[in-house]
Amino acid sequence: MTKQRLALFSGLVYDENEQLLATASIGSEAQYILLDHGFKRHIPAETIDRQVVDWLQKQANDNKELVSENIMSLMGKDDLFTKVMVDSSIGKMDQVMDQGIPEDARNMLGMMGFKIIVDHHGDVIDLKLPGGGIEGSDEDDW
Repeated sequence: MTKQRLALFSGLVYDENEQLLATASIGSEAQYILLDHGFKRHIPAETIDRQVVDWLQKQANDNKELVSENIMSLMGKDDLFTKVMVDSSIGKMDQVMDQGIPEDARNMLGMMGFKIIVDHHGDVIDLKLPGGGIEGSDEDDW
């Protein structure tokens, strides 16, 4: 039996007109539904989710020290064991594709202004990050 896969960024994916994309499942495959002139275009969730996770992984790797420091600061910890744990987790961000993102975390991201903008093919064309993004990153990656 195939495991039902959910749309990782449900509630955070928008079209070019900033209309929220609904989600549905076809069999065991999650889909984002983009309305295109009255036509419901189904885009496999993994297509969009993978683009975002890969970009976030690249940004985390490129800014590993800064990301690590900020996570440790949020946790209120500043010890060697926490640093090792955080550094290890940064390198395994793609595991989120299998584990998912808790609904509360997605809701919080949405309230903070996190948005994924896609075209009608499901290609990510913009990623709106809370606080304007990661300092020093190339904002023209999309």
